[in-house]
Amino acid sequence: MNDLYKQQVRKELVSWFEEEKRDLPWRKTKDPYKIWVSEVMLQQTKVDTVIPYYERFISKYPSLESLASADEEELLKEWEGLGYYSRARNLQAGVKEVVEDYGSIVPSTRKEISKLKGVGPYTAGAVLSIAYSVPEHAVDGNVMRVLSRLLLIKEDIAKPKTKKVFEEAVMELIDRENPSSFNQGLMELGAVICTPTKPKCLLCPVREYCTAFFEGMQEELPVKTINKKTKIHKMKAVVIEEDGKILLEKRPSKGLLANMWQFPMVELPTATHTVEEVIEHDYRISIVKGKEIASFKHIFSHLTWEMESFEAKLTKDKGLPTNCKWFTKIEVENQPMPVPMLKIWNAWKERNLEQ
Repeated sequence: MNDLYKQQVRKELVSWFEEEKRDLPWRKTKDPYKIWVSEVMLQQTKVDTVIPYYERFISKYPSLESLASADEEELLKEWEGLGYYSRARNLQAGVKEVVEDYGSIVPSTRKEISKLKGVGPYTAGAVLSIAYSVPEHAVDGNVMRVLSRLLLIKEDIAKPKTKKVFEEAVMELIDRENPSSFNQGLMELGAVICTPTKPKCLLCPVREYCTAFFEGMQEELPVKTINKKTKIHKMKAVVIEEDGKILLEKRPSKGLLANMWQFPMVELPTATHTVEEVIEHDYRISIVKGKEIASFKHIFSHLTWEMESFEAKLTKDKGLPTNCKWFTKIEVENQPMPVPMLKIWNAWKERNLEQ
C-alpha cells in the first residue's frame, strides 16, 4: 500500500461514514462504559435486536458502579433473550475490576484494558478508538470481510492466526486523526454495503480502491472454511404445576446458560428409559406426563437442542435436589430463563392461564 492509496481510502471511508452512518444510540456518546456495553451486546447479535436491550440496560445501569453492584440474577434477567449469557457475567466482572482497581475510570491503553475480564482484542480496540480516539485496530467479521476484498487478502479467516494479518492491515491503513470514524466506518461498510453475499459494490465509497472488485472476486472473498456440523441433543422438558406453583431448577454455575432457571429437563441417551423414569432418578419426584406443549429446535453456536416439552402432574415428591424450587407464576416471570424455556413458558401460559 503506498501513502496516496492509504490517504484516499481513509478520506473516502471516513467521509462516507460521517455522512451516512446509521442513527444508533451508542453513537451518541463517548462514554467508554456505554460503548463497552454496546460492543459486548453486539457480539454475535444483530443491531436491531440490540437497540432496545441497550437502551433498557443503560437506563437500569447508567454507570460502572451501578452495574458493578447489581445482583447477578437481576442482571441475567435484563440480558434475557440476548443469549450468550457469559457475556453479561464477564462484562460485570470487568466493570467490577474497573471500579475496584482503576478508580472507576476505564483504562485508555490496550495493555491495561486487555487485562479486564472478558475484554478481547476487538472490544479493547473498539472502546479505545471510539471513546478515547486512540488509533488501535478493532477487527471483527465485518472488518475482515471488507479488508479481504479491498486488499485481496486470501488467508482463511476461520483460522485464529489470520486475524493478525488483518490487525496489521488496519494499523497500516487507520486514520490516526480520526480512528473512531475510521474503525466504525469499516464496521458499518461491512454491515450495510460489503455484505457476505451480493455486496452492493455500486454504492461502496471505496470501490475505486477495491482489488477484489476489479478482479471480479468480491463474492469469493473472504476465504472461510466450513465449520463442522453442530452436535444434536434431544432434550425433553416438563412443566409441573402443583398447588398453583411451578417447579424450576437452577442450572450449574459454570458452563452453558450458567445460573439460569429452567423447567426440569432431561437428555435421553438411549431409548431404554422413559422421561418419567429419568425425571424420577434425577429429580427424586414421580410424574405422569400429559399433553405436549411445544416442539422446536434451538441452535447454539456449537450445538443444537431438539426440544420437546410436556405438561406433567406430580404424583410423589421424595425430596427435591437443592437446585430445584417451586415458584408462583408471577415469580416465574421474574427469574432469568434461557430462550428455549421462555418459548415453553409462553406456550404453556397461552394454553393454561388464558383459558
